[in-house]
Amino acid sequence: MPKAAVFVPHFHWDREWYEPFQVFRHRLVTALDTVLETAEADPDFRFTVDGQMAAIEDYLEMRPENRDRLTALVREGRLAIGPWLILLDEFLCSGETIVRNLQLGWAVAESLGGAMPIGYLPDMFGHIAQMPQILARAGIEHAALWRGVPGAVEGHAFRWRAPDGSEVRTEFLFDGYDNGLDLLLVPDRIGRALGEYAETTARRWGDDPVLAMAGTDHTAPDPRLAAWLRRAAGPDRAITLATLAEYVREHVRDEATTVVTGELRSHVRGNILPGVLSVRLGLKQRMAVAERTIDHAERVNALWSGRDDAPFLSLAWHKIVESTAHDSVVGSGTDETCAQVEARLAEAAQIARAVRDAALAEPAALVPSDGHLVANPLPFPREALVEVEVTAPPEGTALVATTPDGSGHPVQLVSEAPTVLSDERVDASQLERVLRRIHRRELFGRLIDRYDLTPGALVFHLAEVPASGPFDLLVLRRDVAAAAAAHPGEWRVLTLQEARATALVPVHVPASGLASFRVTPNDRPAAPAATPAAATATARTLSNGLVEVEVAEDGTLKVTGADGTVLNGVGRLVDGGDRGDSYNYAPPARDVLVSEPAEIGVELLESGPLRSRLRVTRVYEWPAALSSDRDLRSGRTVSTPVDTLVEVRVGEPFVRVSTSFLNQSADHRLRFHVPLPEPVDKSASAGQFAVTERGLSAEGGWGEYPIPTFPASSFVSAGAAHVLLAHSSEYELVDGGCELALTLLRAIGSISVNIHPLRDEPAASEIPAPGAQDLGMRVENRFAVLPSAAGWQGAGAVARAEEFRNDVLVTRGTAAAGGHLPPDATGIRVDGTNVLVSTVRRVTDADHGAGTEIRLTAMSDRGSRVRVTGPFTEATTVDLLGRPLSGTPVRDGLGLDLAPWEIRTVRVR
Repeated sequence: MPKAAVFVPHFHWDREWYEPFQVFRHRLVTALDTVLETAEADPDFRFTVDGQMAAIEDYLEMRPENRDRLTALVREGRLAIGPWLILLDEFLCSGETIVRNLQLGWAVAESLGGAMPIGYLPDMFGHIAQMPQILARAGIEHAALWRGVPGAVEGHAFRWRAPDGSEVRTEFLFDGYDNGLDLLLVPDRIGRALGEYAETTARRWGDDPVLAMAGTDHTAPDPRLAAWLRRAAGPDRAITLATLAEYVREHVRDEATTVVTGELRSHVRGNILPGVLSVRLGLKQRMAVAERTIDHAERVNALWSGRDDAPFLSLAWHKIVESTAHDSVVGSGTDETCAQVEARLAEAAQIARAVRDAALAEPAALVPSDGHLVANPLPFPREALVEVEVTAPPEGTALVATTPDGSGHPVQLVSEAPTVLSDERVDASQLERVLRRIHRRELFGRLIDRYDLTPGALVFHLAEVPASGPFDLLVLRRDVAAAAAAHPGEWRVLTLQEARATALVPVHVPASGLASFRVTPNDRPAAPAATPAAATATARTLSNGLVEVEVAEDGTLKVTGADGTVLNGVGRLVDGGDRGDSYNYAPPARDVLVSEPAEIGVELLESGPLRSRLRVTRVYEWPAALSSDRDLRSGRTVSTPVDTLVEVRVGEPFVRVSTSFLNQSADHRLRFHVPLPEPVDKSASAGQFAVTERGLSAEGGWGEYPIPTFPASSFVSAGAAHVLLAHSSEYELVDGGCELALTLLRAIGSISVNIHPLRDEPAASEIPAPGAQDLGMRVENRFAVLPSAAGWQGAGAVARAEEFRNDVLVTRGTAAAGGHLPPDATGIRVDGTNVLVSTVRRVTDADHGAGTEIRLTAMSDRGSRVRVTGPFTEATTVDLLGRPLSGTPVRDGLGLDLAPWEIRTVRVR
């Protein structure tokens, strides 16, 4: 039995949860005031600040005068801070966001005396497979965590191995991060309580001292703690206070022999609360938009702008990372809290959008204003379709998109806008008021090209790009005033815009590159460009030569892939009750599943040749809510139309699917089913630098039913079905592996419930969260279905998911109309199979100056040979904190051999 114990005073600080951030910060300041005072009064006292720098930043913003006091304790080793900026949910953000979290936290901790070199992850709802590699590539050799560890771990530590083979020694907080608190309940009996605890847990500790984590949520330790422990110590019982870093460094001898590989999502020693993957869908979508926007902003800023917008990008990243907190993006907070998270993510996306648009404005200045610039954020060339607004062609005339080399590309007209914007009758005395609508040259969102002024009539001709010369508003005012005086009475004011149309244009864009085009009437021949098979449609089918879709009588889809793989019944919607909470799904005792629509309608929207679309509308009768005892769905139903937009594009081997409906029902879960050609016993999903395989079940234990719902970020694959995703989602293999079910909505009304059929203990207080019902909200989901019998690697799912998630960026040129289109330009190009490029960004350091950082991951168990080309002559491999590892001159590109699942970061100049 252990004869020693190490107490680690700490707190766990949820930055926002059942109270919003500012309320919790008020408590935080008081708690950290107590910590500083206690540490300065007692040299034995130590404190670990929860592994996240957000608490320190939030404190110093209110107590800037205490910065030196805090720094002194850090440097003495008595206050452990970092390494994270925030304790995140690892599955609901990208791998790149996790890296930035670590970088931001480490940098702030270093400025205050140094970061705790432990990947402290005490309360996350499970852990990603690549976390050991992320920590190891930042030079961190140890981790400490609680939830998700499998039952095979019998001691208090294990070797946690990432898919690439990287390992970190991991302290297993098997009794939670507050296991020391019960030992302190009666200060005069700490010795007896510690002896009993050590005896009951002796097999876990071996010869190592007991680790007693003395702290819990939102609470500072009692200032008398050190004195209590000194009294409790004796000749046969050594009791020490330490930070977590000191415990690992000075008191642990067990190097751990048990090896656990991959993600940690077992329920056996703690609840992992899997329902957070699907509650409050809007937060997951906001996170994806913010991450995607800042990624694009960094790439175009690094490659095509002379302006370094690092301060703006850093602010946007900070807001994104703050929002990844495990009680923020998960949506387990109050409505007030979740509204603040959503606003923060929106603000981050706005900042990033401003940087992105400013960067694109520079190359757009070389493109004529009657042309468009297209930027490709991905590091491989691609054929893309873009929608632009153009001048409508004369009747009977087609449009063609001309590129700098003179080749012509077919254009598909999608819609045409009305020409007459306003037709009014006003008295001559009111003409001056009409002119107040004009702002310099803008009127109704267009620009005045010219105007006609005749007795009794004023006609404005508007254009997006005026063809006439300068416009003088003062002259117009003078002329109108004179005409009104000369011709009193009724006037006609007509506002016309040039005939407008929305055109779909095919564009070839180089890797990380720029392309331009101009759409004109096809009144002169242009060199034809080779195109793949056209997209076609009939009343119930779509096809493009690579994938074919047929709408069945029940409104589901039959999808046939290029290799002949057939998926029948795609899009069967199944709606069931949910009596759970934000943490865990739970079916009512007498559930009613609704899977058959009451009405079905199919409408053909577009028939090609570049894109074909149809809309399937299915009307369902969904129960309005649960009964008062929550064990039965209501007998009252709500008629709910669900629109499914189905789309195929030329050259794409997958079918794009969007679902949309106005949610009028409470307490329910809706899932989109993809039946499989034959049963499977495993699935694979991509996210956070890995593709993780999972079976049909999850390891149970503790007090939570192990429902086998799992996270997916960029795609999920089961057998011959591969679903590409626009945001983090929840999925499950159901019916014995016969169908893949993707959650579209989980609507619940409480943060936690006291009595939950699939969880023994409450996860929080039973606080109402009516906003989590999404009542009266339009619920939209977007994904793509890729049929292929070759598996996710053979189907190229990594690259296809990147194409699906990352549209090209389009902006109108700003140079004089009619000029030459600039030649295409290529940026950083990455060639390799199953390689993910998670960042291309501008970096600057004191030793090497400006450069471009590229992070690559081999998304395969076979590794990948990668070639990186672009405008650079030297390359340096760096760790995840940006510290140089090796450098080499580069000629004709950089060749890299990535080991299986390896994350590699290089900086090129």
